[in-house]
Amino acid sequence: MNDTIVAIATAHGVGSICIVRLSGENALSLALKLTNIQTLKPRFATLAKIYSDDEFIDEGILLYFKAPASFTGEDVVEFQIHGGFAVANLIISRLIKLGARLAQPGEFSKRAFLNGKMDLSKAESIQNLINARSESAAKIIARAMRGDLGKFADEIRKELVKTLAFVETSIDYADDDLPENLMSEIKHMLMLNHEKLSKIVAISDSRKGLIEGFKVAIVGKPNVGKSSILNSLLNYERAIISDEAGTTRDRIEESLSIGTHLIRIIDTAGIRKNAGKIEQIGITHSLKAIEEADIILAVFDASNEVDEQDFEIINLLKDSQKKIFYILNKCDLKLKFDTSNLTDPLEISAKNSAEKIIKELEVYLDAQDVNEVLLNSTRQIQCCKNASEAIKRALNLLNESELELFAYEINSAIASISSITKPFERGEILDEMFSSFCLGK
Repeated sequence: MNDTIVAIATAHGVGSICIVRLSGENALSLALKLTNIQTLKPRFATLAKIYSDDEFIDEGILLYFKAPASFTGEDVVEFQIHGGFAVANLIISRLIKLGARLAQPGEFSKRAFLNGKMDLSKAESIQNLINARSESAAKIIARAMRGDLGKFADEIRKELVKTLAFVETSIDYADDDLPENLMSEIKHMLMLNHEKLSKIVAISDSRKGLIEGFKVAIVGKPNVGKSSILNSLLNYERAIISDEAGTTRDRIEESLSIGTHLIRIIDTAGIRKNAGKIEQIGITHSLKAIEEADIILAVFDASNEVDEQDFEIINLLKDSQKKIFYILNKCDLKLKFDTSNLTDPLEISAKNSAEKIIKELEVYLDAQDVNEVLLNSTRQIQCCKNASEAIKRALNLLNESELELFAYEINSAIASISSITKPFERGEILDEMFSSFCLGK
């Protein structure tokens, strides 16, 4: 990491301001070569004329962050210049000629991690915050950036390291005095950590939609008004509407903001028997959409009596663990549908308004937000699952007094939880062993 890297730090496109970031041991000297000034005062904005091959190209603000008090932990200079590609590319080209190189994707954050300026959870959170799709997602990710997630992972890691130190001490230093009730203390500690990990996995798994955006699938038999509901929710004619059954043969997906949340709404083909070959493909996509969705809008036609196809939809969803809103559409017509088969149906006329659906969705989505620490990526969820499963296996082995195998599983748990923040180093075990037990006396 001795080389100096440079890249545009703002989004591509035309804008009033563009930032070019330079990081490395030669960042200051290279930046000064593009200006007529002699030095830059750390953490002060300096207005300067910028040159390329002695030709004036722009006037901008330079910010110098002296190592280690910078984002990457290295000397960093940021050029705040006028927006657009031309000026930024001229500056970058000139800096490359002077000895810098173009940064690889994520390399500034990688250097920040390697220089101890952030752990893996914070680095991952920065990227997730950039891609946040709702206010709730931004708040959850901000808690991780603040260090709440890192603190959670580090506390469990510390207790697991302590547990492993206990056991390895009992294996390697069996003649030394060990704390009384050691095994019961270890079991209690492991059970607590297993519960903590299981809880955060369950909560994070059920609320992934807060970060990724909830998927809402509109399902029902043909001609119940699914596409009309989609159009009403979007406030424009996105889907073709027809009295002919099977008009929608493929899934249609659109994004929609509801309150502070962004959802991905999916209109599916009507589910029915005896469909044609092409329509049957659409029905297969509908069933897949039900599996993928976080929320299901099950739509029924109020103007027709319940039939076999309606019961098929109801039976298909009755054992689902997903949130289901039962929608009784076409309520502007004479009611013939037996509502006793539906749970708290929302009665609407999609051609007039879908406001009831929007309000109910907003209430439900707001209730999903929590102030607890959440895992904000699938990778983090899997890491905690792996750690939890390893602890469970370790508990079983401890009951059988298989200490060597127990130590192996605890090592696996430590490695999994550590991958959220920072790699596990074997020296941590030795530190814990000697500090806790005063071995080698």
